[in-house]
Order: sequence, then C-alpha cells, then structure tokens
Amino acid sequence: MQTPTNSFKQALHQRKTQIGLWMGLGNAVAAEICAGAGFDWLVLDGEHGPNDLTTLLAQLQVVGAYPGANPVVRVPHDSPALLKQILDIGAPTVLVPMVDTAEQAAAIVKACRYPQDDGKGGIRGMAGTRAARWGRYPNYAKEANAQICVLVQAETREALNNLDAIAATEGVDGVFIGPADLSASLGHVGNPTHPEVQHAIEDAFARILKAGKAPGILMGDETLARHYIALGAVFVAVGVDAMILSRQTSQLAAKYKDAVSAAPAAGKASVY
Repeated sequence: MQTPTNSFKQALHQRKTQIGLWMGLGNAVAAEICAGAGFDWLVLDGEHGPNDLTTLLAQLQVVGAYPGANPVVRVPHDSPALLKQILDIGAPTVLVPMVDTAEQAAAIVKACRYPQDDGKGGIRGMAGTRAARWGRYPNYAKEANAQICVLVQAETREALNNLDAIAATEGVDGVFIGPADLSASLGHVGNPTHPEVQHAIEDAFARILKAGKAPGILMGDETLARHYIALGAVFVAVGVDAMILSRQTSQLAAKYKDAVSAAPAAGKASVY
C-alpha cells in the first residue's frame, strides 16, 4: 500500500480554506464525536491539554476513522525526540508552538524528515512503527517526507520581527498566529482584540501569504473568524471543545433553573 496523501497539507498548498476545532479535553470519545461533526481539521492539543503519547495515540486512532477530519497534533515544545515520537504514532501534521526564528523553524523541519539518499533529508530516526502501519506502507520511509505537514506558531514580538524569514523556511507549510500569547507579548494580556494586536495579526497574514505559505489562527468570535478568512487565513479553528461544553451546559442548566424559579410553588392556593 502507498503512504496516504496528506489531504490537509494538500489543501493548504492549494489555499483551500480549512475550518477546524481545537481539542483540549484529551479524550478519545470527545475526539470521535467531534471528528464526525464535519470539521476539516482537529487540533489534538499536547501543549495545554492533558495529553501524553498514549492519549494522543487513542485520539489519532478514532479520528482516523473519519477521512474528512484531519488530525493536527500540537506538541508542547520543539524537541526532536518528541517530534519523532509524535510522528511515529501516526500524526500526519504537527503544530509547534513558540517558534521565534527561522533557524528554529528549519530545525523543526529537519526533525520531521527522514534522511534521504540525496542528502537533503533530516534527522528523524528510522522506525517501523504505527506511522508505517507496521510495515504495511512498505515505502513509508521514502514517501513520508512529502506527506508530513509542518506548522509553526508565531506568537511573540520576536517571531513577528522574524516572520518573513520564518515563513520563507523550506519545509514549513503554514504559520499559525497565536492571538492569546501574541497579545501578552505585545503588552495586552488577555486582550487579543486590542487594535495593536489586530493590526499585527493582519500584517502577519499578508506577510505569510507573500511568502507563499498558509496563515492560520484560532478564533472563537464568529465576526473576527470570518474577517480573518476574508483576509486570506487558510486554516482557521473556530472553537474549543472544552469551551463549547462549558458554554452549552451552563446555558442548558440556566434555562431550566430560570424556569423552575419563575414557576409558582406547587400546592399553594390562589389568592383572590
């Protein structure tokens, strides 16, 4: 069998808008429910979510049953050893946070690629693990480099200063702007809608697109999310699983609590 084509990577290169959801619960059942919802991509969050290799593997397995839902694993840091493990359990796409320089981006790409005969490969260790379906993709070691998708996060003032070089790095498929951390780095903690932050995001999109790469972002506000898409954002996560659960359960409880509070007490006679 041939190593499957990474349709998410292909869509980014073709500038086809991809609508995604952030998965931070670290739960395979939740991941499976969301995988069937119709999103183009799902972030399995290993940076801020309660995940390890075992929970990420379980989520990759269930999401893999839904061909239209492309899993993206966000790692906690750019360690080559960790990237190797994440790729070995079958992650087709990785998202690496806090990338501040082009040198760091190039090192990440190298860590995600196997060595090749032409000397242009990377340093990823050779292993016949789940990524190759235990040998059922016989040419995986030669085909994987073309299919692994590498996304890096620019979310600091330093990253913005180096953004043109980061986006121009060969092997980087997309640059994700982290609005929360960026707002903190720019001196507006907890306020990603501050005009300075918004200007920086819009400028970053233009620079990423100019470099021929796909810009991405997470934004739960519908108006802003649509605005970013109109500006050329290619991969946009429009919600977070935990926040959806929190918001909807609170609304449901309040709906009935309010109704109970407003109802007349049972058994009381009417007063004339």
